[in-house]
Amino acid sequence: MSTTRQIVCGHCGRINRLPAGRAPEGARCGACHQPMFTGQPIEVDEAAFGRHVASNDIPVLVDVWAPWCGPCRAMAPMFARAAQQLEPGVRLLKLNSDNAPTLSSQLNISGIPTLLLMRGGREIARHSGAMDARSIVAWTEANLTRS
Repeated sequence: MSTTRQIVCGHCGRINRLPAGRAPEGARCGACHQPMFTGQPIEVDEAAFGRHVASNDIPVLVDVWAPWCGPCRAMAPMFARAAQQLEPGVRLLKLNSDNAPTLSSQLNISGIPTLLLMRGGREIARHSGAMDARSIVAWTEANLTRS
């Protein structure tokens, strides 16, 4: 068992190693000195998405959305509320499908909003359609328990 966990900073993208026994709530990035967890989703581009998915030792929950999508806009505050409950055990990301069409295609996104739950660089669960905060949290926790 590893004695450290890798966590990608949401501000600067640097990979930080946190001792496995240390509570991550107050952790700060070694490079930019910003808090590692803010209780808010992180807006990512294709490169940042890849870094978070490949390098985080914690699960990653991604909201694939677009600014013109009514259900996406309606779900945005729900996703933000879910971040307050799920962090620091899960990193929450927002990926704008309009700004990342190649990645959206690679991820087989056929409708938005779509939630992707990823662990260890691979997708473990997917849900398409808007959800409220309680449902996002429950869906995430249920799928993490199963995997």
